[in-house]
Amino acid sequence: MKNRVKIFSFVAILVMVLFASCYTPNPLYGTWTDNDGNKIQFIDDGTFSAMIKDSDNKLVSYSGDWTTVDNVLIFTIKGDSNYTRNTEWDLRGAMLYLTWTANNNTKMLVLYHTAR
Repeated sequence: MKNRVKIFSFVAILVMVLFASCYTPNPLYGTWTDNDGNKIQFIDDGTFSAMIKDSDNKLVSYSGDWTTVDNVLIFTIKGDSNYTRNTEWDLRGAMLYLTWTANNNTKMLVLYHTAR
């Protein structure tokens, strides 16, 4: 009887460790901002919200879905017309480098991780 309990306990612990090790949080989750007022919030449900300055220096609000494939960040921006933008992203410590392109607005962004 003791051997069955030991085996069952071992198997239960092994299964818990297996399930816990399968989840890998995305390093992009959270809020990223810069000193110019640009901000992107990546939510773990696959949505995002962003405030990005346009060429007239006005903050424009964007929202939609996001996903990553390797080092490509894919934004599906929702609004009057849905469209998709792909950009390469690079994470160096707590700094996120990416090119934002939407509504004829292209900016090279360097954002700091300010909240999880």
